[in-house]
Amino acid sequence: MNNNNTDAAPEGHEAHEAPLAQRRLARRVTLVNGIAVLFILGLAAVVLAADALLLVFACILFAILLYKLSEIMHRRFHMKRKLALGIVVLLLSAIIGLGGWAMAPQISEQSTQLAKEIPAAIERLQGEVEQHPLIKRIVSELPPPEDIAKQLGSMAPNAGLFFSGILGALGNVVIIIFVGIYFAATPGVYTGGFIRLIPQHKRGRAREVIDEVGDSLANWLVGKALSMLIVGTTTAIGLSLLGVPLALILGVIAGLLDFIPYLGPIMAGVPAVLLALSISPELAMYALLLFAAINMLEGYVLQPMIEAKAIELPPALVIVMQLIFGTLFGFAGVALATPLAAVLSVLVKMLYIEDVLGDRPAKGAGAD
Repeated sequence: MNNNNTDAAPEGHEAHEAPLAQRRLARRVTLVNGIAVLFILGLAAVVLAADALLLVFACILFAILLYKLSEIMHRRFHMKRKLALGIVVLLLSAIIGLGGWAMAPQISEQSTQLAKEIPAAIERLQGEVEQHPLIKRIVSELPPPEDIAKQLGSMAPNAGLFFSGILGALGNVVIIIFVGIYFAATPGVYTGGFIRLIPQHKRGRAREVIDEVGDSLANWLVGKALSMLIVGTTTAIGLSLLGVPLALILGVIAGLLDFIPYLGPIMAGVPAVLLALSISPELAMYALLLFAAINMLEGYVLQPMIEAKAIELPPALVIVMQLIFGTLFGFAGVALATPLAAVLSVLVKMLYIEDVLGDRPAKGAGAD
């Protein structure tokens, strides 16, 4: 009788453990399926709402720039940070407003003239290369000037982040300005709310990551804004001294496109060289040398100064990110590829290399 009882006990125990194992397996399967569904939904949201997400990221970038400038004024003049933010917004509004009021008529006129001159310059270029058989064969495979002009014109509606066309671009600017100001005025509300979504034992590390991302983007934005101002001013003055027409609008284009590393200077130099070539090959060569000199100034002087305080991004990584985001999201993806690459670089370094792999830098190593 005793043997029968002892034999029945393990059988009852195994019968009790079987449902527990099945429930654990069911929980794991449910968890994996839930994660997969959330990942698919998140990916679908990114694809379907890509323009809105890029617009939100642009708002965050502008907010970081305002916060960084107000923080500098807060430390220098020992004033309240919100007061410093108000002064920064007023100063930027005054500078942009006065500059736009002074140069808007000339920029508008030169923009209209530039749209007419580029196709004409392409036609003249095609006419001159007809004399060279090899170049003629290459140029014959290019689309006609009318198609090129249409393609350049079609970039304008597609260059928006959320809305399209000129009114859409103005709408984007208004959204970025107002949302950026709200973000910069009370950043702790938004970062604190995001951190509360993270488990408590990970919140300290999450705050470190957010602070590192914010500092890297802030330093990069301040340096890039200075670089854009220098490049735009130098280009306009240099082209004007060389006698290239429409120097002001070409300088504005060069300054704006300088926000896009590597590809931006090339995009800005093409119309300037085409216009100079329509006058003489020598002037085109001088314009090309001017852009090469400005590019060297940025690459060997301005860019190292920016990367000394911000995160260093390998050129190949930046170009690859520009190509990927440009293919996925159009011109807005190209424009925002570099700051997005900076964010991804910080996340990979801190969350994967340091936390997962355990490869943390030695204390004091960053002081050298």
